[in-house]
Amino acid sequence: MARPPPSASATAPPKTRRGASVPPLDPQRHGPSPEHPLRAGLRRLAADTEVQPHGHAWAQVALSATGVIRVTTQRSTYLVPPSRAVWIPPHEEHAITVLEDAEIRVLYIHQDAHCVGPGLVPETGEAWRRCRVLEVSDLLRELVAHLPEHPTPTRQSLDEHRREQHLCALVLDELRRAPPIPLGVALPQDKRLLALCQAVLDDPTGQVLLPDWAKATGASPRTIARLFRSELGTTFGQWRQQVLLARAVTLAAQNKPMHVIASELGYTSASAFSAMVTRCVGSSPRHFFASKPLRRP
Repeated sequence: MARPPPSASATAPPKTRRGASVPPLDPQRHGPSPEHPLRAGLRRLAADTEVQPHGHAWAQVALSATGVIRVTTQRSTYLVPPSRAVWIPPHEEHAITVLEDAEIRVLYIHQDAHCVGPGLVPETGEAWRRCRVLEVSDLLRELVAHLPEHPTPTRQSLDEHRREQHLCALVLDELRRAPPIPLGVALPQDKRLLALCQAVLDDPTGQVLLPDWAKATGASPRTIARLFRSELGTTFGQWRQQVLLARAVTLAAQNKPMHVIASELGYTSASAFSAMVTRCVGSSPRHFFASKPLRRP
């Protein structure tokens, strides 16, 4: 008989102190392999903790069991509430910022030259070669909650090995089927535009109009508007709308009512905010912001 997975309370590491900068999990202990293509880890991190920039040869999926995290790469930043996950392809340097006290479940997935993505057969599309936010299904949520939160032992019983294989196959299949969610916010390379974008991310409601934001960059509003189009392929207003949507995810994870979220984001009414969400993601705010924390086994 296969052993039951250890409880999260028995294996979870202690929570970091607020504002800490911590290294990633040890790749020698947690890295996947062809024999063990899926490894899992659990971290308890306090708000304002930064996981230092890093990359690795395997793919990673970051899920927040509780709390909200932000995953930032050189070209984009992604907000991850408990009902979502972010896929990070191999060799993509990234850092994680904890916006609220969080329990982060991390999946490491073996990749090779012929297989990019979570599928059991080689993926042919380019989508898995980029970061993407994914919907977390009820089944995936339960499967991840039952994965052991420690490195796979070098010696396993036949039952343990079979259980690992079954869980691995199901998790990868659910990830492959998971719908992508437009929660990424693109970041530019131009230093002036990047400084403006970082300021908006830190305080998305601080200013409203582009000329107000442009003052601190030393560039004219026309130059900033041109850079948005050339570097990010969008207008400032469209880009800021994605920032507001991402900020709304954080507020919704705190169980704030829709009218309160709309007000905090500067919308004159809940209906105007609802229309923006529906236009951006194709579903109502109530459905889109539904949050289901990962259940501990």
